Amino acid sequence: MTNIIFDLDGTLLDTLDDLAASTNHALAACNMPLRTTEEVRRFVGNGVGQLIERAVPANIDEEVTKRCLTVFRTHYAEHCLDRTLPYPDIMETLTLLRERGVGMAIVSNKLQAAVSELNARFFADHISIAVGETPQIARKPAPDMLLAAMNKLGATTSDTIYVGDADTDILCARNADIRCISVTWGFRSREFLTAHGAQTLIDTPKELLQFT
Repeated sequence: MTNIIFDLDGTLLDTLDDLAASTNHALAACNMPLRTTEEVRRFVGNGVGQLIERAVPANIDEEVTKRCLTVFRTHYAEHCLDRTLPYPDIMETLTLLRERGVGMAIVSNKLQAAVSELNARFFADHISIAVGETPQIARKPAPDMLLAAMNKLGATTSDTIYVGDADTDILCARNADIRCISVTWGFRSREFLTAHGAQTLIDTPKELLQFT
């Protein structure tokens, strides 16, 4: 049986507008200049801590950065569903994968509370395993989160595919010794992904069906 583990932001869900809104809310609250949506697109992928570190101006005091992160966490927890939606054809593809008996899970550097809420809101009929950032487990590109999801699925390295939109996902799959499929509809371009080692790329969700 094939198992597919998905990244969340930029792969299953278009979360960019809500991430940008919470980032700018936090920056404004800390009297710092705002960022464009395209800038936030470049900053995401390694957890909210690094998102905020990249968003604040250089040489900002560490305590101010921490306060900005706290404001972001609070705002995003309340607004992570404002404009977030699955990408086109994602829901139909998940239905078809489930009908084929494919095991599925989510692994994301997003905070566990947000991962759980978004999974419950959009994907509960298809996916019951959703691993997010907690203090107890190393974030991607470390393989720990991916291995934890595989353990819950009862999956092996030979029957598992990781699907993501970023270089972090390519490295994570490599570190877990499993195959990676990179998607071009997310936060990184085909050119970026290829330059960072992507070997298998797809342009639409339904292309995943050929791998099951």
